Amino acid sequence: MVCSKHLIWLLIAITWFSSKLSEGREYPWTKAHATFYGDSSGSETRQGACGYGNLFQQGYGLETAALSTALFNGGLTCGACFEIKCYNSTQWCLKGSVRVTATNFCPPNYSLPSDNGGWCNPPRKHFDLSLPMFLKIAQYRAGIVPVLFRRIPCLKQGGIKFEIKGNPYWMLVLVYNVGGTGNVVDVKVKGSKTNEWVQMSRNWGQNWQTSEQLLGQSLSFRVTTQGRRTVQSDNVAPANWEFGKTYEGRNNIESV
Repeated sequence: MVCSKHLIWLLIAITWFSSKLSEGREYPWTKAHATFYGDSSGSETRQGACGYGNLFQQGYGLETAALSTALFNGGLTCGACFEIKCYNSTQWCLKGSVRVTATNFCPPNYSLPSDNGGWCNPPRKHFDLSLPMFLKIAQYRAGIVPVLFRRIPCLKQGGIKFEIKGNPYWMLVLVYNVGGTGNVVDVKVKGSKTNEWVQMSRNWGQNWQTSEQLLGQSLSFRVTTQGRRTVQSDNVAPANWEFGKTYEGRNNIESV
């Protein structure tokens, strides 16, 4: 009986460990290309098409990338995390890989051919990295290199952040610092005086909006990522919340 119990616990441990190993392998390595933009300070990588502001203050730092149309998905990929490594170029590649978050869009340039300057033209899969990230996988003089990439879990410190903007008749909420899959596909909000959850619509990037009037109420949010995991953060913003302020919720979305 004792041996049977030990065997059962061993099987449980193996199953748990195997599931943990598979979390980073749900997405296979895929071929793409990578370039860089901006200088070593990363100042040109701030702001961008995902709606994020100061990437350093928001916790993203220089570990970011702008995605081509084929990967950006109209902004729905904003917040997703990728592991990228240079390959198939002994002249330019460096060993190792980088982990980045999608924070911007690399627009197509139809005036140039896709294989000579129009790197982000559809249907090319392309990453425009911050210079410090590019230099970790390739030499500066390369300019553009072939890479392999895969989706990975986003590991974030602290809770999901909700930056509230707008006016008394319209609310725009930037959702960021999301763990797990990283990219948000659905947001709902509920005031302390409302009976039901209010569906928010995506305005652009990871900015979500509603015309529901919620002033004077504490606010709760439900955030669902692409991995279909939902986190509910109750009473994130107090009843006296203000436009222009950021409030922190839960963040127990752990895996892709």
